[in-house]
Amino acid sequence: AGAVPEKLSETEPFGRRWMTVELMGEGCREEEFQRGISQYPTIGDPVHLVTEDDLSIMFSKLDAPNLVSIGSLASTESIPAYVEVDKLITRHSTVIGATGVGKSTTVAQLLISLSDVTKYPSARILVLDIHGEYASALRDRSSVFRINPRSKLKEKPLFIPYWAMTFDELISVVIGSLDDKGKGTINERITALKLESIKKSPRDGISPDNLTVDSPIPFSIHNMWFDLHCEMRATHREQKGIPQSRNTWALEEDKKGGIIQPGDPMKGIPPVFRQIKDVAGDDEKIRLSRSTLSVGGAMDILASKIRDPRYDFLLKPGPWAMKNGEQPDKDLDTLIKGWVGGDKPISILDLSGIPSSILTSLIGALLRIIYDALFWARNLSEGGRERPLLVVLEEAHTYLTQDISSSSALAVKRIAKEGRKYGIGIMIVSQRPSEIDSTILSQCGTIFAMRLSNQRDRGHVMGTVSDSLTGLFDMLPTLRTGELIVVGEAVNIPMRVVVDQPPLGRRPDSSDPLIFSDGKTPGGWDRKREKDDYKKVVEAWRQQNPISKIRQKEVKELRRNLVDSSNIESIGYDEENLILEIEFKNESIYQYYDVPLAQYEGIMCAESKGKYLNAYIKGSFRFQKIS
Repeated sequence: AGAVPEKLSETEPFGRRWMTVELMGEGCREEEFQRGISQYPTIGDPVHLVTEDDLSIMFSKLDAPNLVSIGSLASTESIPAYVEVDKLITRHSTVIGATGVGKSTTVAQLLISLSDVTKYPSARILVLDIHGEYASALRDRSSVFRINPRSKLKEKPLFIPYWAMTFDELISVVIGSLDDKGKGTINERITALKLESIKKSPRDGISPDNLTVDSPIPFSIHNMWFDLHCEMRATHREQKGIPQSRNTWALEEDKKGGIIQPGDPMKGIPPVFRQIKDVAGDDEKIRLSRSTLSVGGAMDILASKIRDPRYDFLLKPGPWAMKNGEQPDKDLDTLIKGWVGGDKPISILDLSGIPSSILTSLIGALLRIIYDALFWARNLSEGGRERPLLVVLEEAHTYLTQDISSSSALAVKRIAKEGRKYGIGIMIVSQRPSEIDSTILSQCGTIFAMRLSNQRDRGHVMGTVSDSLTGLFDMLPTLRTGELIVVGEAVNIPMRVVVDQPPLGRRPDSSDPLIFSDGKTPGGWDRKREKDDYKKVVEAWRQQNPISKIRQKEVKELRRNLVDSSNIESIGYDEENLILEIEFKNESIYQYYDVPLAQYEGIMCAESKGKYLNAYIKGSFRFQKIS
């Protein structure tokens, strides 16, 4: 009765069959189906049920090279569901859904389709992964950058040079709030250090005339801290007619006349100065610094972060670091190339090891660096116009908040509004769309909506689409796991899709833990309790790395058993870590990860080890060649 006209709702609530129709598109028998209506139907026109052939014409374009399959229609699973790559990337998109509905798996399947090197050999995708979920799913087609890289998995260290950030970004990350006078002081020092840097080591594209405090030029933040700290906190030997300078410092000495602590700028260790001394009759006078600077608190905060190893990826960025005032070994071209121009189509920036207090500000800086680089290179082959970039923002609600001062939200707003013109697209992934700035969501041309039970979240999403589509979102609470509604510019007409599921070894590390085990995967309350070793827990906690050195050593010492096979020499298995190791006759050795015990027992009992490997192991589990 919900479709009964309001005027007849009382007199004929059940007397007729009422139906509300929303017109989406049109097409003739021999013409392509198009979105939009040029000629509306009239009263008395016949209505026909849609056949499978009709659906195939409406949704499928098998010969179109700019389409990728993401699954099949929920109503007719024999018909594949396609999205248009051009509009998916340049017009932005969002994947939304409650936790546990298959959101990460959907994103992984999308990225697998978009990174097919046979179809898109020049594809480039950048994933900001704040929980470290996607490395296992995309290992064979991605370069993973991580603060604590795991060498066995061929991960690369993640460095974000502080000197590539703008002044406001840098202050936000390493100091926090600062008054205008303090900002002015530090601004002048950084500008002077950058000017000194380009005079010592000239760089193309920059000169003293166009240099600003925001120019991405190397400078030593450690020397800046050291100089400002000493300028404010040093004590000086008073000498008539001689102004205070480094030559008049009164450093604490031991009994033999040696300096106790001269200080170390790179380590954030200040010098130890002598106490004030003003004794009558004693010619030696020790005076406080006469400096009027008022950034002492800010320099103390900066020093604490220089000493904190969690910030080494930023303040001591490996080959991009200035050590003892010397220029870095590498420039930003190698950094940008690694992130968006590597030999793999996908680059994953695993941000799971970044301190949460600076995550939002740092993501804003990262996005701004990428955008600026491709924006100014827009007329080059490396720019976004000739080779567009897709940026995937996982768990976006944690940093794309309604706070108008959020640096990450500001950076994404800029990309959302301007990125289309310069070949930079974003894919926003979130379980709480109501917490994301509505301006950002409204710029997403394609919406992949999975099950959403929260009314506020649904309302926030419906507010970003046209009125004709709001009825479609009423079914969001009833969608199955792995099912979604796709609306927007990347699809011909809205469609309900069952997403293809990647193989077990190609899924993100985001599945729910099992309470009752299926006997093939680790864990569960129903399994026999094993011997506990909480030393590994504490070690992993302290080193901020889920794979402890103890576990790495055990894996390294994995033993194999000789087997009777035409191409396999030996097979080994680590039951605790679920690692299957296979040595082939050609002496190459491969490790397969997260392999259940049942699969190991299966291959050992199989009549043909090679056939079992090809049928049940390869393509189902992530792997790497170790020898």
